[in-house]
Amino acid sequence: MDHLDSENEAKNPEEFYASLKEKLEGTHDFPEDYLYKFIITNDEAKITEIYRAFDDVKFTLTTRDSKNGKYTSISINAFVLDADQVIKIYQIVGKIPGVIML
Repeated sequence: MDHLDSENEAKNPEEFYASLKEKLEGTHDFPEDYLYKFIITNDEAKITEIYRAFDDVKFTLTTRDSKNGKYTSISINAFVLDADQVIKIYQIVGKIPGVIML
């Protein structure tokens, strides 16, 4: 998936998510595993907030710290039912300050 353009999301979130839903439905065969990728400053509280967005979802995760330890990349492979669920999780994580969604 392309980097989520938060600038376009901020200008018109409804249009952004409608476009994302259309792309997801055109390229995925839900229900299926969906790979989320995030980068965040190495902050346990924020990392925990990301995990909470997946509370009701079966997932596996991989984390990796940057060379200098300042950032953590998080890959979460989650079983999602549909494009709406993918978007809902992006919306929840998008409210966490400092998270880069890939």
